[in-house]
Amino acid sequence: MTSPTEAGTRRAAVAGTGLIGGSIAMALRAQGWHVTGTDLDPARAARAVELGALDAVGDDPLAEITFVATPVRAIASAARAALAATAFGHAAGTATAPTPGGGGVVTDVGGVKAPVVSEVGDPRFVGGHPMAGSEHEGVEGADPNLFEGATWVLTPTLDTDPDAYRRVRSVVRSLGADVVALPPDRHDALVAMVSHVPHLAAAVLMTLAADGAEEHAAVLRLAAGGFRDMTRVAAGHPGIWLDICTENREAIVDALDRLVSSLCVVRDRVAARDWEVLATMLERARAARVNLPARLARPENLVELRVPLLDRPGALADVTTLFAELDVNIESFDIAHSPGGGRGVLVLLIKAEADERVRAALHDRGYRPSFRRL
Repeated sequence: MTSPTEAGTRRAAVAGTGLIGGSIAMALRAQGWHVTGTDLDPARAARAVELGALDAVGDDPLAEITFVATPVRAIASAARAALAATAFGHAAGTATAPTPGGGGVVTDVGGVKAPVVSEVGDPRFVGGHPMAGSEHEGVEGADPNLFEGATWVLTPTLDTDPDAYRRVRSVVRSLGADVVALPPDRHDALVAMVSHVPHLAAAVLMTLAADGAEEHAAVLRLAAGGFRDMTRVAAGHPGIWLDICTENREAIVDALDRLVSSLCVVRDRVAARDWEVLATMLERARAARVNLPARLARPENLVELRVPLLDRPGALADVTTLFAELDVNIESFDIAHSPGGGRGVLVLLIKAEADERVRAALHDRGYRPSFRRL
């Protein structure tokens, strides 16, 4: 157990003190949190203290929130241990902040969600995945600003405690991240295409160049900015990606099949000198890349959405995953509970341009939302 802290100080724990865990810990400490941490390698945890990422090494039964930043295959067991530890600590009545279900909430940062969420199976666990990182490794590369403007996926299910989700989302947003809610299996299919397969493709390109360099020493010296940008992620630790490929194998194989098929089409167009078709494809890709959505919206472009909810399992997840299906981002989020119990109001900020589309979809689901332009 950690040493006592001043009354009112918020407390967090991190399991795994590498790049992501260390960055989370640094960001929380910068906000005044008391952060403890553990690692399979005690030397790494001690190093995190030296670098200012942690206040102390060890578990904290009074942690309000625990981030599990271990390799994917170790997440479920670490999350269950944190849930058990914080349930005991908060049951003692000495926690600095109230938490749902009588204990601290737990989330993770793994790149695969469906098997992890299913295996943990606890209302106080909210699966998470920050879409952020760097070519650096370990806590030495940790950066408290790593998540500023980054997308951070949370994967609530019908069994997720709404207050647990709200607490995790609030803390994640305080790190500067833009939160997107997705069902776990939907997350895995999407990241296979936008994260897992790009990493494998980068590794293949880098390997081809390295093989060529054995015969022609100038190849790697000629690597320009485009090649370096495309292959930057290949510098990531291989062990992490073996875990991801194991746990998300089906989605990755499907995405690889689609990539291979598309590359074959490009190969055939080049071979046939079909420049018109190739130019159309390149222009479409250029337009898609240029029009990637901006991270933040200005207040004058937002509307406040209030959705009355019954206090029942799955109500929150039903609404948040609907937004994901509509490809509408939630800019801000809160829950106003009814004093009489049994009901509440979900208060959201969304872009004004999505107003009518969201209104219609919610009505189709049986909700009666109200809107107010800011």
